[in-house]
Amino acid sequence: MQERKASVDELIALIIQGVDEVKGHNINLLDLREIENTVCDYFIICNGTSNTHVNAIVGSIQKTVSKAIQDKPWHVEGEDNAEWVLMDYVNVVVHVFQKQVREYYDIEGLWGDAKFTVIDSSVNQ
Repeated sequence: MQERKASVDELIALIIQGVDEVKGHNINLLDLREIENTVCDYFIICNGTSNTHVNAIVGSIQKTVSKAIQDKPWHVEGEDNAEWVLMDYVNVVVHVFQKQVREYYDIEGLWGDAKFTVIDSSVNQ
């Protein structure tokens, strides 16, 4: 039996669902495909309110994606201090920040040429 390969759109939807399930804030999708020499096709950026909340978001994303499409991140970095956790799904990189760290690094500003989509969720603030 051949394993089904999930589409990038499906992966993005599952990641956003995982963020939303634990009330992650300010979800943004950056489409990097039109920019030369990028490390991936998409960034998903969101934030939590504390170390515990950031780790809960990361865990929810991993659980949601794994359960639906049996995929896991190629690499996860930053879980120890949980101020900025990066989850690398190869074509999609997820950045989960604490609010003040997100404001400081301003990833959206650094990638200002990207197509930017604000994800409407029940807790976007």
